[in-house]
Amino acid sequence: MPKLGMEIKRKCKFCGKAFIIKTLDSIYCCKKCTEAAYAQRKRTEAKERKLALIAKSVPKVREFISIREAVAIYGVERDTLYLMIRRGQIPSINIGTRLTRINRKDLEKMFVKRPMAKYIKETPLPKKYSLEPEDCYTIGEICEKYHINDSSVWAHVRKYSIPSRQIGNYVYVPKEEIDNLYKSEL
Repeated sequence: MPKLGMEIKRKCKFCGKAFIIKTLDSIYCCKKCTEAAYAQRKRTEAKERKLALIAKSVPKVREFISIREAVAIYGVERDTLYLMIRRGQIPSINIGTRLTRINRKDLEKMFVKRPMAKYIKETPLPKKYSLEPEDCYTIGEICEKYHINDSSVWAHVRKYSIPSRQIGNYVYVPKEEIDNLYKSEL
């Protein structure tokens, strides 16, 4: 991103200090804040993924659930649940050391279930391409059709991981991918 010719002040999203931005995209004051915010975001994502997996593994027919499962399903902090149990707001059963169980119906009356679709992503199926010459452009055809340099075409093929196939002196690239990539430039 090019540098700005003017001074704009912003508040750092991590530490809260005011700073003069270097680019329009700047949201952190320094590299240290950027790295700390990134680490915090990754820790939060990992925790949410872990909770979503725990919540997904609990059978819906089980009447009594553990504190850990309740935290994962309802998004309530563990300390809050233990405090409510001590106060008598939530009835619980203790069946041994570290084996406190809570009735699911009691929790459903007090808390709303945590949304989980955001945290568990299904991996997309890989695209299947036909790399036969009749379903592909050569690099020269792409240059002629879209009026761009062959080095730009190669840069885009590498950048967007577009598959290619070489037969003899010609390199073939799927028409579908190239048309999607350059359709705004026609």
